[in-house]
Amino acid sequence: MKNKKLVMIPGPTPTVRTINDQMGRETVAFGDPEFVKDFRELIVDLKDMWCVDGECFVVAGSGTLAMEMAIANVTKRGDNVLIVSNGFFGDRFIDICTRKGLNADVLAAEWGDVVTPEAVEAKLKEKNYAAMTVTHVDTSTGAKAPIEKIGEIMKKFPDTVYIVDGVAATAGEREYVDDMNIDILFTGSQKAFGVAPGLAILWAGQKALARRKALGTIPEYYIDFEKWIPIMNDPSKYYATPAVNMVWALKESVRLIKEEGLEERYERHKRVSDAFNDAIEALGLKVLAKKEHRCSTLSCVLYPEGIDDAEFRKTLSEEGVMVGGGLAAYAGKMFRIGHMGNIDDHTVYSVLAAIERTLIRLGHKYEKGIGLKTLLEKM
Repeated sequence: MKNKKLVMIPGPTPTVRTINDQMGRETVAFGDPEFVKDFRELIVDLKDMWCVDGECFVVAGSGTLAMEMAIANVTKRGDNVLIVSNGFFGDRFIDICTRKGLNADVLAAEWGDVVTPEAVEAKLKEKNYAAMTVTHVDTSTGAKAPIEKIGEIMKKFPDTVYIVDGVAATAGEREYVDDMNIDILFTGSQKAFGVAPGLAILWAGQKALARRKALGTIPEYYIDFEKWIPIMNDPSKYYATPAVNMVWALKESVRLIKEEGLEERYERHKRVSDAFNDAIEALGLKVLAKKEHRCSTLSCVLYPEGIDDAEFRKTLSEEGVMVGGGLAAYAGKMFRIGHMGNIDDHTVYSVLAAIERTLIRLGHKYEKGIGLKTLLEKM
C-alpha cells in the first residue's frame, strides 16, 4: 500500500477538509446576496485582525501580483526605491522596479542572515526614497526580517512608504499593519492561510492610500487601488470577476484562525518550528538560517556530507513526504520544508519519521530515533 503523500514544500501548504469543502461548493454569481455578505464580512475580519485603518484588497492573483500591486500604487517612473533583500524572493523586487523605470537600490544580507535595522536606517539617510520593500520571511533561506524594529525606524522617514512582503509569513508570523508602522502588507492565499493558490491579499494604510491619490492616473489597470476600493467597500459592485470559491475558502481559513486565536496561532507556529529545527539538528543536519533569525513557517536544511539532493528527495517522496529543493547557490545543497498553516502535530511527527527513515535508507549514521525523541521533548 502506498504511503499518503504529505506535501510539505514551503507553499502551497496542505488544505484541511473544511477549506476544501468551500472550494468545492457550487459556484454562484458574484452578485449573489449571500456571497456579497460573505465577501464583505471577510474584508472586515482581515482589516480588524491585521489592524489596519485603511483598506484590504482580496483579488484573484498570486503573491507576485501583490508585489506589483504594492509598487504600482505608491511609485512613479524615476522614483528611488530601497529593496531590503534577505534572499531569492527579495531580489525579485529588483526586476519589478527596474521594469517600471524606478531607481532601485539594494541592501542584501548573506543567505541565512538578515539586514539589520541599523543598516536600513543608514541607507535611508542617503537619499529620499519613495518606497522601501522588506521581505518578512524569504523561503529561499528561512530567515526572518525584524519588521517591527524597522517599523520604529520608519517613523523618522515619513516620505517613504514601508512595504512588507508577507507571502511566507502572514498568518504564521506576527504582523500588525498600523501597530508596526507598516504602510503596505501583502501575501498570497497558499502559504500560512492554508488555502489553495489563487488569491492576492494586500493591506494598505492611510499613508499608502494618500500616496496613491497623489499619483493621479497610473499606467497599471487591474492592480490599481482606485479601481478596487469601491468593490472592497461594497462587493455587490463590479470591476473584475472575483474568485468566488476562493473567497469562500479564505473566509473559512479566517474562521479557523479566529477559532484558534491569532496570537495562539503565532505561538503554535513558533513552538513547532523550534522543536522541528532542534530535531533536525539532532539528526546531524544543519539549518541554514542563523538561530536568532529563524522564521516559524519553514526550515531550510543543509545536507550532511555524502547525501545527494536528488536521491534524498526521491527517497523521501517514496516515504510519503514532498519537500522543496534549494535555490540559486544552494541548489542541490539543501531542502526546504514548510511547517505552516493548518498542519497538526501528527503531521509534524509523521514528516520527521519519514526523514529519519530516508536517512537510514541512504546510509546516514546517527542515533536512530533521536529526532523523534527530541521532537517529543520539545513539542
